[in-house]
Amino acid sequence: MDLSTTYLGLKLKNPLVAAASPLTEDIDNFRRLEDAGVAAIVHYSLFEEQITREVYEADHYLTFGTESFVESLSYFPTPSQFILGPEEYLEHIRSAKKAVGIPVIGSLNGHSDGGWIKYAKHIEEAGADALELNIYFLPTDLDATSEQIENNYLNILRSVKKTVRIPVAVKLSPFFSSFPNMAKRLDQAGADALVLFNRFYQPDIDLENLEITPNILLSNRNDMRLPLRWIAILYGRIKANLAATSGIHQAEDALKMLMVGADVTMLCSTLLRKGVGHASTILSGMEQWMQEHEYQSVQQMKGSMSQKMCTNPEMFERANYMKVLKSFSSKNID
Repeated sequence: MDLSTTYLGLKLKNPLVAAASPLTEDIDNFRRLEDAGVAAIVHYSLFEEQITREVYEADHYLTFGTESFVESLSYFPTPSQFILGPEEYLEHIRSAKKAVGIPVIGSLNGHSDGGWIKYAKHIEEAGADALELNIYFLPTDLDATSEQIENNYLNILRSVKKTVRIPVAVKLSPFFSSFPNMAKRLDQAGADALVLFNRFYQPDIDLENLEITPNILLSNRNDMRLPLRWIAILYGRIKANLAATSGIHQAEDALKMLMVGADVTMLCSTLLRKGVGHASTILSGMEQWMQEHEYQSVQQMKGSMSQKMCTNPEMFERANYMKVLKSFSSKNID
């Protein structure tokens, strides 16, 4: 049975990739992930704020004379909240490459087209096999247009592509007026893969201390439906690879993603909940299902449930929308 797939120009032994997460802060976990059968690992992110001096300069202006509204300060990161500085991050990638024989994918997390992008080259020089560009941007400017926001994504990608020779994936959110068009433009701008989707963590408020507190909710299996839908729509329509992330917890979830057209499926929350060894459980479950259903390879199933052969995806979506609404009856309400 051939479980191999190709992602970012890398020949992988199977479609399971460990997503960027706190697990990859420890070099020993790289070895454990490889032993569990994971085919590639995305290193945790190096943040734009770690690289630029803006965060240090902002620290003065954000704290000077702000005692009267201290509750607002908790919105902003402080230098001490970052695990490693840029140089230590690069050394961590070097150590990870020495520790495992599977591909290690670097990760840059930012939102502007600036000097921090030069670190893409440093990540390449540290030995990363590819780069995941995590554009985490929540627009709050009332005057910023959708065109300006989309062009910002494209400018960041183009700048990075000019800087490195290794393949570049773009991890992005689904919040675009026309996501298919944005995917097409990123593809044309040189993205070697699209990672669907970034999860925006919503903050909470500590009423006793009047502070903004982080509120991380790990994904559940229902979260996979959003990337499942869009990968099914995009498969065969763009050249870039498609990576599915969010909500993949069991073998069935990974299989569904492959059937709609994903080249790889990324694991995060399920490994944090159940441990690194759960990857081997997912992998064996995939092999068992494929054997029972007489699939010889991942390539045989990839895209078999996509919308590639559907001549009118919009009508397909409308039909399913109406079918779902009709399937629920008010008689079921107590």
